[in-house]
Amino acid sequence: MKVKAIKMLHWIWVLIVGGVIGLIAGALTGHGKSMNWIANILIDSSLGQALLGAWGPQVAGMAIVPSILGAVILVIIVAFVVSKFRTA
Repeated sequence: MKVKAIKMLHWIWVLIVGGVIGLIAGALTGHGKSMNWIANILIDSSLGQALLGAWGPQVAGMAIVPSILGAVILVIIVAFVVSKFRTA
């Protein structure tokens, strides 16, 4: 029972930290509304850490600096693609 509670708390922290990372990336790029909140939480931070590694400070098992950098890159790419489809 205690292990399940710890795993549940871990995923709650992953969602919170991932959401904050997504918000930071959106604020830095000015294009935070081009992706929904699930994508911001799960894809942005996970992709950044997968591409750039797990260096720097970590919270809830996520490396903060690579996650933010990856999220910024992904938000820029998605905003570019969305803007191309809107003009077409």
